[in-house]
Amino acid sequence: MGAAQAPRLFAVEEETGFRDGSGVLSYQGLKALARAGEILAPAEFDPDQIQPASIDLRLGRRAWRVRASFLPGSDKTVLERLAQLGSTEIDLSKEAVFESGVVYVVELQESLRLTNGIWGMANPKSSTGRLDVLVRLITNGATRFDVVNRRYEGPLYLEVAPQAFSVVVQQGIRLNQLRFIRGTSPSLSVGPVGGLEERYKRGQLVNPDGGLLPLRGNLVPVSIDLRGNGPRSIVGYKAKKTTDTINLTKIRHYNPRDFWEPIINIDGRLPLDKGDFYILATREDVGVPPDLAAEMVPYDSSSGEFRVHYAGFFDPGFGYIGGRAQGSKAVLEVRSYGVSFLLEHAQIVGWLNYSRLSTGARPDKLYGEGLQSNYQGQGVALAKHFMPWPEE
Repeated sequence: MGAAQAPRLFAVEEETGFRDGSGVLSYQGLKALARAGEILAPAEFDPDQIQPASIDLRLGRRAWRVRASFLPGSDKTVLERLAQLGSTEIDLSKEAVFESGVVYVVELQESLRLTNGIWGMANPKSSTGRLDVLVRLITNGATRFDVVNRRYEGPLYLEVAPQAFSVVVQQGIRLNQLRFIRGTSPSLSVGPVGGLEERYKRGQLVNPDGGLLPLRGNLVPVSIDLRGNGPRSIVGYKAKKTTDTINLTKIRHYNPRDFWEPIINIDGRLPLDKGDFYILATREDVGVPPDLAAEMVPYDSSSGEFRVHYAGFFDPGFGYIGGRAQGSKAVLEVRSYGVSFLLEHAQIVGWLNYSRLSTGARPDKLYGEGLQSNYQGQGVALAKHFMPWPEE
């Protein structure tokens, strides 16, 4: 995507209006990065690609099947490591099957040229996580997944590792999202006035079912819903063992019964079988006020040996209606590791970390307002590729 390169040193700071030097860039800040040539692409951005506080990244034409997941290390590029590993190149200008249990690396269309101390963090998109597709961003010289260092200049790559289902992909599909941060700690502080604790008590962050749970530092707890709408209601789904593939370009296309088993509320308990994949939901409604963004901690061994979320980022406006959190659950993508684990209704399973936006103000666009927002107002919901669950 062509853009004038100069002057770049101060243009982004002036247009995004940073106040205290830290925070997550909002929609207008991301647009400014693109205009300043710090986010680059060979083609125009898709109309809905820039979200309220993140940008979706598109698969490029080149992909590689690799023997194992890897990080390039501080002295290597991704392409150098791919050559060392003896990878097989795949052309994504046409549809290709990514098999479950296999690791792939894809060059993304977007590249970066960052200035002004800005750095980035990536997450899978919600639909990607709900299909049990593990995706992680890789940069040249990376020693960590999903992190873009300050002043990074170069291409972006995505590790794609389908777990439960094989998937059909093609150039242009968006599997992950990237947010940009100025400063080191954008997390909302616990301070009594206008801080995390006050907003929590006012119901702006979660709408509790049964009373507020205690905060853990600056993390907001959420618990599991295994009661649903009462006896015999569906409280979640368990992935079936199947060889059928899911084409990621097809929306509301697949019969969910071909891929999922419903989990019915019987007694508010659910044994997680080791290695199986589940879609569940929080007991609380979750909300993200317009001046904040949120991320769910994906794994916390103090809650149990299971991963609770792949796609853990919530844009400003998610589930936030009339000044409160209402109407939208956080859907959980759960996989138990090492041992089977028994979940019980109302058990704490995750933690939300809220961050302030760099502008301290409402983004020009919010999740659920003027954007294609597939999961606003959601309960326990499968990915957008499936038709609604058939009524009995």
